[in-house]
Amino acid sequence: MKLEQFIRDVPDFPIPGILYRDITPLLRDPGALAASVEAMTAPWRGRQVDLVAAMEARGFIFGAAMALKLGAGFVPVRKEGKLPWKTRRAEYSLEYREDVLHVHEDAVEPGQKVLVADDLIATGGTAAAVVDLVEQLGAEVVGVQFLIELSDLQGRALLNGREVHSVVVY
Repeated sequence: MKLEQFIRDVPDFPIPGILYRDITPLLRDPGALAASVEAMTAPWRGRQVDLVAAMEARGFIFGAAMALKLGAGFVPVRKEGKLPWKTRRAEYSLEYREDVLHVHEDAVEPGQKVLVADDLIATGGTAAAVVDLVEQLGAEVVGVQFLIELSDLQGRALLNGREVHSVVVY
């Protein structure tokens, strides 16, 4: 299945100059959604993955489904003020703003193998922040998985040579 046909380009969103890749049509189509999750899971089958960590909001959609397919647990990584327990935080930069992510301090245990997943990598700041959080807690990041990669923004550079897979590359 050619997943690109389900990804809509929205110019000048959320600010002028940004070309937003809207996955809403992909999520609406059961076949495209299933094919996306399967393609995102494929590189990690047969490998030890204890947990899949994903960031809100679209990352939750793919991360939780991937965790189920891999027989792993799921770790939600959230924005400021969304988690009720003791957290670790990481600040990061996007193309157009600064932000903060949090994870519960007991979300992962030292030595666990964690796969980081999100819908899209642009500049890599969000993914790098999640990798940092997971490693602060003593877990090992086995890799990073995306549905979409905006290759011209070179987000992989922030992931320090980690194993990174993307399904659709622009």
